[in-house]
Amino acid sequence: MHNNKKPLLIASAAVLAASMATGASAATLDSVKEKGFVQCGVSTGLPGFSAPDDAGNWQGLDVDVCRGVAAAVLGDASKVRYVPLTAKERFTALQSGEIDVLSRNTTWTATRDTSLGLNFAGVNYYDGQGFMVSKDLGVSSAKELDGAAVCIQSGTTTELNLADYFRLNDMSFEPVVFDTSDQTVKGFEAGRCDVLTSDQSQLYALRIKLSEPASAMVLPEVISKEPLGPVVRQGDDQWFNIVKWTLFAQINAEEMGLSSDNIEEKKSDTNPNVARLVGADGNYGEAMGLPADWAYQVIKQVGNYGQMFERNVGTGSALGIERGLNALWTDGGVQYAPPVR
Repeated sequence: MHNNKKPLLIASAAVLAASMATGASAATLDSVKEKGFVQCGVSTGLPGFSAPDDAGNWQGLDVDVCRGVAAAVLGDASKVRYVPLTAKERFTALQSGEIDVLSRNTTWTATRDTSLGLNFAGVNYYDGQGFMVSKDLGVSSAKELDGAAVCIQSGTTTELNLADYFRLNDMSFEPVVFDTSDQTVKGFEAGRCDVLTSDQSQLYALRIKLSEPASAMVLPEVISKEPLGPVVRQGDDQWFNIVKWTLFAQINAEEMGLSSDNIEEKKSDTNPNVARLVGADGNYGEAMGLPADWAYQVIKQVGNYGQMFERNVGTGSALGIERGLNALWTDGGVQYAPPVR
């Protein structure tokens, strides 16, 4: 009898999460329209993804996802309120209805997608877990980290990945756990650990927070698949479709050569794919409760996927990340969106 308690508790938690999500997510679109803004859960401050600038304005790749949804739904990308959340807080905030969408460098996994009452609406950044070390440590590979003290953020997929990697390679480590990414990088800089592990994108973002960024290096090993993307509650397919197709519209726009710079002149383009996307041929927003020009507003106000990537995390940004897997499928990457038709 004792051995059956844990599965029953897990099943009960899953049912509770699902019921919370279903009740809280009904008619999210109507709620957003009534409020006049999208309530968006973001990180507590991760450069390139979601962080306030010196004037307090939130910026980043994840922030632009929320801005795109606001442009599609409300016709105004600025109508977003941002709720900073730690990794531990993020799912509860979404389940309870505190936020309408979670866009916070969150990895899509089977457990999160099936047992928490949540739905991932796509991937806005393909990532993988890596390791950052001080150059003074004198290592060039993660295989040299046996016995290392490792700084890690709690409530993330990196904890399990780290344990799996060290066990598979017959190595040991000492975890040094923090609640936020800021605490993690401060612990690393203070010498509380030899290594900082996280998604590689986050490592590049955290490195620029060091007083001497050039003193640290990211090791070459990538030890996991980390598809990051926006999350919504289960039980509201309309809202799920809106968030999903907003991202898809931006990916398709880049593939078609549409950007915030040329979208005005492209509205009259004779290409049927372009005409459908911008709302000049048919109303593909109607089934989602959106106006015909929903995608046009997204592209005009926020830009296509490539524009979002480059200005926030790309080679011209402070992070300087190459497109890599996040290039379009036509350019050797894996970013690919279903067609609007």
